[in-house]
Amino acid sequence: MRIEDRLFLNRFLPDDRSHLVIREPENCRRCERKQCTYTCPARVYTWEGERIQVAYEGCLECGTCRIVCNEFHNIDWHHPRGGFGVVYRQG
Repeated sequence: MRIEDRLFLNRFLPDDRSHLVIREPENCRRCERKQCTYTCPARVYTWEGERIQVAYEGCLECGTCRIVCNEFHNIDWHHPRGGFGVVYRQG
C-alpha cells in the first residue's frame, strides 16, 4: 500500500486555531534550505510567493518540522487542544 493511501485513512478534527505557529516569517524567507517544505510527510508547509503557508489542519503531529527547523528554530509546535487533531486509522 502506498503512503498516500495510508494517509488517506486518517481523519482530522481541526481546531479553529493553529497548533503550529511561525515565530518570525522573515526568518523563513532568509532560510536557505527551507527543509520544512520537503520533510513534512503531510506537506503542511508550502510557499505562496514570498510567504510561507501553514495548513495545520492536515498535520500528522509527528514533530518533524520542529526538528528540521534548526537554522532559526522558527516553528512554535505543540499538540492540538484535547479533542482536536489527527485520528489515526489502521490500514
